[in-house]
This record gives sequence, C-alpha cells and structure tokens, in this order.
Amino acid sequence: MENMILKGSVHKYGANVNTDEIIPARYLTTSDPKELAKYCMKDIDDNFAQTVKIGDVIVADKNFGCGSSREHAPISIKGAGVSCVIAKSFARIFFRNSINIGLPIIESEEAVDNIDNGDKLEIDLAKGEIKNITKNKKYKAQPFPEFMQKLIKAGGLLSYIKGGK
Repeated sequence: MENMILKGSVHKYGANVNTDEIIPARYLTTSDPKELAKYCMKDIDDNFAQTVKIGDVIVADKNFGCGSSREHAPISIKGAGVSCVIAKSFARIFFRNSINIGLPIIESEEAVDNIDNGDKLEIDLAKGEIKNITKNKKYKAQPFPEFMQKLIKAGGLLSYIKGGK
C-alpha cells in the first residue's frame, strides 16, 4: 500500500479536551459534518472554524476526547478539514469513534512536547513518522497497520465495509 502522507498547520491545545469542548452539546441538532464543522472547538477556540484549513492538524496533550461518547466530536473535526489529531493519549471511545469515521489519530508524547501552534507538519501514517517542517525535526509514532490505512482511505468503517475507495 502506498504511503499516506498528510500535511498541514498545527492548532495546539492542552490536556483533557473533552467532547463538549470539541462540539458543544447545543450544536448537536444535526449529524451533518459540514454543519458540525462550523462549531468545532468553539468553546475553547472561538476562531477555530474560521482559521482551520483543509489538511490542518490538531495537536493536544493527554486524554484528548474525554467525556461523552459522542461520535459527533470526531465527525466535526473531520468535517472541518482536519487531516489528523496528534496527542499524548486519547480517551478510548474517542479513539474508536475516530477510526470508525476515518479520522487518523496518532499518539506521540515526543511530538506533542516539541510542536508549537502554527508549525507546519508532514505525517507519514505508514512509517509512523511526524516531520516538523518548521523546526526541521522528526518524531516517531506507532505506524498505522495496513488494515487501518485502508479503513482511513475508504473514509471510515462503513465505507470500508461497502468497498469504498
């Protein structure tokens, strides 16, 4: 399988970003990704929806996606155009929901500790390599197994099962 390379600018957050901060409950009147994207990260970064660009990357400390087990959280992130989330650790249900909808998530303490808001990254999911273009540094992460790369490429579990992309 060819390498999956992701590129984007960093939006950095702290520890314990919960699902209600990712997509506040008051906006859960839809499951449309583009509509949810308008309110993504609203309660911790009011400008996120206006500043995020297709391919950008969220970097956060530990326990990203804690709180309610709402699938809307990773849907809003993916809908906003974010290509990947890098954190020291993820809440288990957020991790599963992200993979199921085809949103790549990577755990790397070293990367999180050394990446700053606005840095430009290049991420190779197959190699488990995060390049900080801004600082000319490389960080290691667990490579995505081939089946997970296929699932991500297909756009998530349901598309994968249906024989997507």
